Amino acid sequence: MRAPAAWNAWYRIAGSVAAVALVTAGIELLKPYVPVLSLGVLYILAVLPVAIAFGLTYAVGVAVGSMLAFNFFFLPPLYTLTLADSRNWFALAVFLVTAVVVSELAARSRRRADESALLAKVAASLLERSDVTAQLEPIAGEVASTLGVRRARIALEPDAAPGSGEAAEPLVAGDRRVGTLFLPVGERQTAGRRRVVPALASLLAVAIDRERLAGEAYDAEALRRSDAVKTAVIQAVSHDLRTPLATIETALGSLRDGSLALSDDDRTELLDAIAVELERLKRLVENLLDLSRLQAGAAEPVPELWTAEQLVGDALEEVADADRVQVVLDDGLPVVRVDGVQIQRVLVNLLENALKYSPAPEPVQLRANRAQREVVIRVTNRGRGIPQNELARIFEPFQRVSGERTGGAGLGLAIAKGFTEANRGRIWAESRPGQGATFVLVLPAVESPALVVT
Repeated sequence: MRAPAAWNAWYRIAGSVAAVALVTAGIELLKPYVPVLSLGVLYILAVLPVAIAFGLTYAVGVAVGSMLAFNFFFLPPLYTLTLADSRNWFALAVFLVTAVVVSELAARSRRRADESALLAKVAASLLERSDVTAQLEPIAGEVASTLGVRRARIALEPDAAPGSGEAAEPLVAGDRRVGTLFLPVGERQTAGRRRVVPALASLLAVAIDRERLAGEAYDAEALRRSDAVKTAVIQAVSHDLRTPLATIETALGSLRDGSLALSDDDRTELLDAIAVELERLKRLVENLLDLSRLQAGAAEPVPELWTAEQLVGDALEEVADADRVQVVLDDGLPVVRVDGVQIQRVLVNLLENALKYSPAPEPVQLRANRAQREVVIRVTNRGRGIPQNELARIFEPFQRVSGERTGGAGLGLAIAKGFTEANRGRIWAESRPGQGATFVLVLPAVESPALVVT
C-alpha cells in the first residue's frame, strides 16, 4: 500500500495532465475559427489553476507540457516536436516564460493566502481557548503543512532541546524569546518561513501574556472574595459577640457588686440572662463550626430512616418559643433516609428564622405533605417578605435581607442549605412582599423501610 504522500503526488500529477488535456481539447475545437498561434495563450488556463492548487513545481511542469503539446498537435509538421517555421520557437519560448512567471505569481499568492489563513487560524484558536500549552501540537501541525515540511514541534520551555533530526528556530517577539520551533534538519530557509515564524512568535507572546494576566486576575478576584468573606465574618461575628458579652459582663458585675442589695429573684433573673446569652454564644460557635465543615466538605451525613414526625418533634424541642409553631402533618407520610442530626439542625434554623421575622404573637406554620416520591416540609412566617432578587442570595453565608435590622450573623440559612444538599435534598424560599415568606425543604422518601429509628 502506498504512503499518503505518494498518493498525493500521483493525484497532483494526474490533475496537471488533465489540465493540459482539457485545454488541448479546447484548442482543437476552436482552431477552425481562430488562428492557431493565437490559441496558444489558452494554456495559461491550465497553468494558473495548477499553480494555485499544487504549487510552482507542478505549474512549471504544466507550462513545459503545454508548450510540447501545442507544438505536437497544432504546429506544422503535426505530431512531431520539430517546427517548420523557426519563428514559432520564439513564440513558444515567450509562452513558456510567460507561463512560468504567471505560475510563480499565482503560487506566491497562494502561499501568502495559506500563511494568512494559518495565522488567522492560530490567532482564533489562541483567543478561543485559554490553555496555550494544550494548543501547541495542533498549531505545530498547521505550521508544518503551511511551510511544506514533514513535521514541526513548538516548545515554550526555555531549555527545550532539539530531538533527533530536528533543527531549532527561535520564536522571538521583540527582544523576548517566547519559545522554539523545531523543524526537520536540512529543510531550506524560505521566504514564507521567514514571514511565518516572527508572526507566530508574536501571536504566542500575546496568548502567553493573556493567559498570565487571566491567572493573575483570577488570583486577585479570589483574594478579593476571601477578604470580603473575612470582613463579613468579622463584622457579623463581632456584632453577634458584642451583645451577649455585654449582657454577661453587666450581669456578672451586678452579682459581684457587694454594694447592691439583690433579692433572690434578682439573682435568678441575672443568672437566667447569663444562661441565655451563653446559649446564644454556643449556637454562634456551633454555626461557625458547621459552616466550616460544610465548606471543607467534611460534613459527611450518616443516613438512617426517620419519620417526619420524629424530625419535627426533635427540632421543636430545641426551639425557643416553640408554642408559636403550628404543625400540620399529613397522614401516611413516608419515611426518609437522612442524617437525623443534620436535618433537625435544618428545621431548627428554619423555625428560628421564621420566628425571628414574624411579629409576636403571630404564629409560624410548619406543614408537611407528600409529593410523589418526596416529603415536602414548608415553614411559613408572617413577616414583611423577601424581595424576589434576594430569594437565592439569602442562602449564602453572612447574608441577610436588605434593610432588615433583626440580629443574626446570617449563617442559619447557609447551614440549612448545606446540610440539605449533603442529604440529597433541596431547599428554596418563596415570598411575596408584605405577605411573609415560605421556606420549602424537600427530602427524598423511602417507600419500603425495613427499620425506623425510634
